[in-house]
Amino acid sequence: ISTDAGMEVFGEAALYLHKSGKERIEAQNQAFDAKTYCFVTDDIEYIKGKIKAAQDGKITVETEDGRVSAFLLSPKFDRIEDVAMSTHLH
Repeated sequence: ISTDAGMEVFGEAALYLHKSGKERIEAQNQAFDAKTYCFVTDDIEYIKGKIKAAQDGKITVETEDGRVSAFLLSPKFDRIEDVAMSTHLH
């Protein structure tokens, strides 16, 4: 299995650090519906989740690993088109 140029410095780990061209194209072509899916905070990262319910400023989200959690909606970050306007970046 070959890796993209520049990834050789990572040795055998390069296979796990970088997706193949086919995997990247498939990921880019997947639709993302902001009314159905969202990204929520985990301990050290943001993870994709499916919105199960929304009411009274809270949403219930089921993450890709099957956990269900409730989150408060934060209008502060709603519809920020330029990430430079965001106060927290991941």
